[in-house]
Amino acid sequence: MVCTKVRSFTNMERVVICTANAGKLKEFKALLPSGPTLLSLSDVGILDELPETGDTLEENALQKAREARGRCGEACVADDTGLEVDALRGAPGVRSARYAGDDRNDAANIQHLLRQLQGHRTRTARFRTVLAFVDEQGEHLFEGTVEGRILDVPFGDGGFGYDPVFIPEGSDRTFAEMSSTEKNAVSHRAKAVEQFVNYLNTRRSPWGR
Repeated sequence: MVCTKVRSFTNMERVVICTANAGKLKEFKALLPSGPTLLSLSDVGILDELPETGDTLEENALQKAREARGRCGEACVADDTGLEVDALRGAPGVRSARYAGDDRNDAANIQHLLRQLQGHRTRTARFRTVLAFVDEQGEHLFEGTVEGRILDVPFGDGGFGYDPVFIPEGSDRTFAEMSSTEKNAVSHRAKAVEQFVNYLNTRRSPWGR
């Protein structure tokens, strides 16, 4: 499946992207169509970290979107993304951002992952994104997954997170070796965002047709 940037929202004005991760925010802004004003957490006065205490990606995404919605009153979209490695029984999963510690250090997370995989022949894995949208009409979840495998060493300087060690199926390059346009054409986040935008463009007033 190849994702493309979806047509403009219908009658949408503002939406808060609930992340403090600069890489995620950049991807969201590239994936979401023109039309609405896209606000960051700091734009609506939320400067502290949103809670992520759930046991699943779904719980964390909803928790963040609900918290931000309750504090700023705007339509809010939040995601949680996990890298699920088969040889590690789905780890790091919901702990992906904090796999090597609570400081969320990408390089340390990658090195910890590679140490855990030493001696394993099976390198298959997937990125899974769950996106939660909360507004006056309720709560909705959207999911995107991309299959791939983990390399023995990192390659590439782009992207963020585990991108330097993840090669998606059908490619011979890691996400970190791709341009942002190339990554956004096939990524897990792109697939979730595509479902989200299609939903907004088909629902009734105030934002749908």
